[in-house]
Parts: sequence; C-alpha cells; structure tokens
Amino acid sequence: MRVNGRLAVARLGTRSDADLRWETELIRHLDRGGLTVPVPIPTTDGRLFADGLVVMAYLEGGPPETQDDWRRVADTLRELHRLTRGWPQRPGWRSSTDLLHAETGTKIDLGAMPAEGVARCRAAWARLAGRPACVVHGNPANPGNVRVTPHRVALIDWDEAHVDVADLDLVLPGNAAGLDGGAYDIAAQASSAWEAAVSWDDDYAVRRLAEVRAV
Repeated sequence: MRVNGRLAVARLGTRSDADLRWETELIRHLDRGGLTVPVPIPTTDGRLFADGLVVMAYLEGGPPETQDDWRRVADTLRELHRLTRGWPQRPGWRSSTDLLHAETGTKIDLGAMPAEGVARCRAAWARLAGRPACVVHGNPANPGNVRVTPHRVALIDWDEAHVDVADLDLVLPGNAAGLDGGAYDIAAQASSAWEAAVSWDDDYAVRRLAEVRAV
C-alpha cells in the first residue's frame, strides 16, 4: 500500500491500546536514536494506531546472508540495548528473571509446562540474574525479521520485544555477536528456555526445551 506516495505496511491485530502504545513509542524512540525501524505513520488526527491498526513505513532490503551481515545485526542489537536501558516493561510481560518467581506473563504460562521442564528453564534463567535490563527485540535470529542493505540494518516485527537481559538477543548464527564460550552457553540456554516457555506446547517448544540441560 502507499500513504502519501510512500510505500507502507499495515498490520491489524487484537492487541491492547497499552501494548500498541508501548511498541509505537519504542519505535519512535529508536528512530530518533538513529536506528532503522518501521516508523508508524500517524493517522490524519495524529494517532499512531487506531482500532488495532498500525501503518508503518516499508523498509527495503533482504535477510542477512553472510557472517558479516550477521555481525552487523549484532552491532545493531547492541545499539538497541544501549538506547533502551531503563525502559519500562511491555504491559503484561515478564522478563526471564521475573519468571524465576512468577508463573505467567503474556504468552507464558509455566503452570502448563511439566514441572521438570519449568525447573530446567528457571535454572537457565537464574544464570542471568543480576544483569542489567533493556529492551530486547525478542526474535532477531529469524532472518525474516531483519532487512539488510549495503548501508544499513533494519529490525522489523517487534511483536516479541520486551524488557529483558540483552544477551537473549545475541544468540545469533555463527555466534556473530562474538560472545565467549561461557557467555554464549548461558545466553543460548536461557534463550532456548524462553522459546520453549513462550511457545508451549507445540512441537517447536518441545524441541527447544530438549536443548535446555537438566538441572
């Protein structure tokens, strides 16, 4: 679609106004900070969303293909994390370390998982305790959520974004973020635990839980 001659993308969903407000305000903040993101296009009366509809600028580019592309993605993610230290949590969401004690948060219901699986997930998340929090994109290792050109890296699809520990975003193909062995293991285990919990109980979630070591 086009809005005032510009290519745009429309997304219609059932998320709450509070959730959409959090996401659109975050995107505008990141745009002002110099990141390439799908900036919402206001309605004629200035609103960034209306009745669950958000219209955003279309971003050119293709998925990351080379290790250098993924290193650029890692650099972009670290800038996202720097720009969002102290950002408030997405309404209704919990961080991985919140779930050391909480049972539920948006898409997560630990009560629906096997007790042994919950124990494994919490052991993985406990290794992140005490680290500073920021906004994480939530699914940057999916090539479909990144648009790369020779001049910039854009992050799209912010549905899974929330406040958490930055290393959850840095489990990238080929360890493109350059985490050392211990840091990569901690991040990868915590990330697998998160993916299992947020997707439970489809086949993908079962596979991700199998990656989390037994306590």
